[in-house]
Amino acid sequence: MDDVRAPAEDIDVLPPAEDADVPAFWRGLGLPGLADIHTHFLPPRMLRRVWAYFDTAGPLVGVSWPIRYKWSDEERVAHLRSMGVRMFSALAYAHRPDMAADLNAWTLAFGQATPGCLPSATFYPEPGVTRYVHDALDAGARIFKIHLQVGGFPVDDPQLEPVWGLLAEAGVPVVVHAGHAPVGTEHTGPEPFGELLMRHRRLTAIVAHMGAPDYQAFLRLAADYERVALDTTMIFTEFFDELAPFPATSLPLVRDLGLAGKILLGSDFPNIPYPYARQLTGLERLGLGDAWLRAVCWQNPVAMFGSPALVRPGGRPC
Repeated sequence: MDDVRAPAEDIDVLPPAEDADVPAFWRGLGLPGLADIHTHFLPPRMLRRVWAYFDTAGPLVGVSWPIRYKWSDEERVAHLRSMGVRMFSALAYAHRPDMAADLNAWTLAFGQATPGCLPSATFYPEPGVTRYVHDALDAGARIFKIHLQVGGFPVDDPQLEPVWGLLAEAGVPVVVHAGHAPVGTEHTGPEPFGELLMRHRRLTAIVAHMGAPDYQAFLRLAADYERVALDTTMIFTEFFDELAPFPATSLPLVRDLGLAGKILLGSDFPNIPYPYARQLTGLERLGLGDAWLRAVCWQNPVAMFGSPALVRPGGRPC
């Protein structure tokens, strides 16, 4: 394998051991903060159910997954800001009919009321889906999320065909959990997603979790399609390495795509069983260099979504 590590003199940023160390990490890179495009804020009742499902290692989780940050919305926003996360999302996803529109009302309102949070939305194959996706765009949605594994639907469901065209035309990114990890289903994998991209080549899509465990196939899709990117969510952490270890042979492509603007920081906060800092530690330990870290942790998300409003520690916009 090619040696993809950066020269030793470029590795001058210490990986954060704890969340309190995160600001020193991004300051060492010369960044104004972090931009994390894969975080979750949900209506409280739904979020409690999600946490309970993870706590019991439900069938679509499959492993012990104790949620670390079971805090209120206010506490979680404050924690992100204390770490210097200047941009984040309120990703939600529907797993049955007649819930996406209500989720959108909540997540869009949350995003619009929370400086630094991207107004977020979702959709599900059902009658009226094109209408409420159009409404979400009109209401200012800047990022969408779907979860093919949890939602239990195929990416090529005929009811979604006009939605993909609408999103492609609007240029609004959609985060797609299309990979098999942590538990594969008949609707996950790179082949169905690749067929979608063949029909909608201008779709702006972000592959969640780098498409784990089919990393190379999803990386190739990002290399082949101009508007396809991947997020780092949970990848390169010790926890996820046990579920779906990343192949060292794919690191050269990770380096190239990161420097080309196609890899973005994601964490899955708060639904992670370890400190937030470990996501950044995993990225730093790849040894791909400070320029790569700057691109992934700030420059690439900002290029896609624009500069976020900086917020003082007290929660007030600068």
